[in-house]
Amino acid sequence: MPPQTENPPFDEAWQAQVMALAVALQEQGFCSAAEWSERLGAEIVAAQQRGDPDDGSTYYQHVLATVEGLVRDKDLLSADALLARRADWEAAYRRTPHGQPVVLSAHDAPEDG
Repeated sequence: MPPQTENPPFDEAWQAQVMALAVALQEQGFCSAAEWSERLGAEIVAAQQRGDPDDGSTYYQHVLATVEGLVRDKDLLSADALLARRADWEAAYRRTPHGQPVVLSAHDAPEDG
């Protein structure tokens, strides 16, 4: 682990996880860096048009929305499966004690992988 810095790159573990997903999608050839950049930029602009503050506080929410959109658009996961996965994570988050890592239980894992 790198030493703690005054401004860590991620405030929460989910932010690092969603960035890792974004990188993995590119590394596995599901999108190019240019396509990722274009999609993320469009997501940020659309969010700002909906009134999102332009202060960086919601950046990783935009990354998550972009990952989810890419997964849907590339048919990597159906919209229903994506919603089910989100619900599983939300349930796992709610049952996880404060300060502990969120872990999906075996029954949370989707049957399709």
